[in-house]
Amino acid sequence: MAVILDGREYSNIALDQVAEKVQALKKNGITPGLAVILVGDDPASQTYVRSKGKACDRVGIYSRTLILASDTTQAQLEKQIADLNRDDRIDGILLQLPLPAHLDEQHALSCIAPEKDVDGFHALNAGRLMLSLDGVLPCTPKGIIFMLKQAEIPIEGEHAVVVGRSNIVGKPAALLLLQENATVTICHSRTQDLKALTRQADILVAAVGKPKLITEDMIKPGAAVIDVGINRANGRLVGDVDFENVSKVAGYISPVPGGVGLMTVAMLMDNVVGLASRNRA
Repeated sequence: MAVILDGREYSNIALDQVAEKVQALKKNGITPGLAVILVGDDPASQTYVRSKGKACDRVGIYSRTLILASDTTQAQLEKQIADLNRDDRIDGILLQLPLPAHLDEQHALSCIAPEKDVDGFHALNAGRLMLSLDGVLPCTPKGIIFMLKQAEIPIEGEHAVVVGRSNIVGKPAALLLLQENATVTICHSRTQDLKALTRQADILVAAVGKPKLITEDMIKPGAAVIDVGINRANGRLVGDVDFENVSKVAGYISPVPGGVGLMTVAMLMDNVVGLASRNRA
């Protein structure tokens, strides 16, 4: 049976490290600040926002949540972002996704000042990642790397296969694995013979949003399987990986829930502190 990559254990380690950084900044008169903008009343988004607020309280980060009506206009949303860009108490701005369908998500994200882009979604920060320059890293891919390193799973020289090519997880995860000197293959909906590629993976990252897409016969024995998917099936949360059966073959596996999602929040906290250190220290 696979070793379970416990997101709670690893996120607690990360949050303890963040709390120490926050205390060091506070000694210099700096309290890191995070603003979260939530548009509408999506229940899942509300849950995520609450979890981020609790994490801020735990590590000592000042947090502010702006809840906007679901009929908020593009202009109104962008004014709120502009106000936060000018607010000296706020080091990081997070726009909770997805937005209501009538809003231009990409344009709204581009309005966040790059130096306050806590998610690393701005084109400038994405470009810095592409060029291996110092910058804000997207939280989920950053959490994947943290988890692998905490579990002492080798990355350098290993074959990493990323299933999914989103700008939020798939692409940046592939780039970060490449920076760690893995050999990286990216698979997606047009990939031919997906199974043949996933069976080569020493590290497999599943990030497509399809319940139990990755099955037991797609896994190289002993591989590390990182499940990023969050799907609702039969009233409960499941990942992109058939956890019960894949765990019989894999060497390591992250569960859903209780895996990468917790790492994402912890890395968000670390990004807020990093921005405060970079811009105010």
